[in-house]
Amino acid sequence: MAEPHPADSVAEAFEAQRDRLRAIAHRVLGSHADAEDVIQETWLRLSRQDPATIRNLPGWLTTVVGRISLDVLRSRRAHPEASLDARLPDLVVTVDDGPGPEDDVALADTVGLALLVVVQSLGPSERMAFVLHDLFAVPFHDIAQILGKSTDATKMLASRARRKVRATEQPTSSGRERREVVDAFLAAAREGDFDGLLRVLDPDVRLTAETPGGTVVSLGATEVATGARLAAGAAARGRAVLVNGLPGWLAWHADGSPLSVLAFSVTDGRITAIVAVSDPARLAAMDLPEPR
Repeated sequence: MAEPHPADSVAEAFEAQRDRLRAIAHRVLGSHADAEDVIQETWLRLSRQDPATIRNLPGWLTTVVGRISLDVLRSRRAHPEASLDARLPDLVVTVDDGPGPEDDVALADTVGLALLVVVQSLGPSERMAFVLHDLFAVPFHDIAQILGKSTDATKMLASRARRKVRATEQPTSSGRERREVVDAFLAAAREGDFDGLLRVLDPDVRLTAETPGGTVVSLGATEVATGARLAAGAAARGRAVLVNGLPGWLAWHADGSPLSVLAFSVTDGRITAIVAVSDPARLAAMDLPEPR
């Protein structure tokens, strides 16, 4: 085990761990703001702790971040009326000027938006077990202590969560191929071509839409295609963007205010997941490209 950290080195050691801890909290909670709150609370707890009692500071910090994040998740479940847990994860929207040779590398370096959405749908214990073990290589024994469960039970939670997220693995198609599928979807939607929509939608496609009235989930190609035809006219004024590295579409009202953001996950030439944001408050809080 590592030697105890003297008090005068605790702050420096914490700063060295900050980025990793923030990444853990963000993957678990899906919100940069919530992750920052967790990091602040972790620092407060560390500042009240006798450094001589901490023999493994990185492990201690991971445990504290995990327990605070778990408390946040459980609070969201207990008070859904005041919860933001149903919202989509933070979205980063940038202009898509066409695929370049670096696009696939950049996409491979990110946790895909579809993965974040699915992780958001997991139960608190499943989410914690999967994120800590599969994304950050925390041993099951340590995760079990955070969850208050046995190591075997924790392994089962992670296995169950892993099965749910396997469908969100990064596609092997190129950025250009993914964009072509999305363009075909948008063109079919504008033309009211129902059969054309079905050709590019996976039969089990999932649409997660954040609207002013809350988050709505639609499942299946028929339901998603029907909704796409109805919404196509309103979203015609827009431009191609990348949303968390995935091909997307940003639409504006006639007055230049943002109307909606769409992001698409494409696997084997078909759209497997769509996320959409049309909530004006959420759009106003995002850093979006200017209308062209």
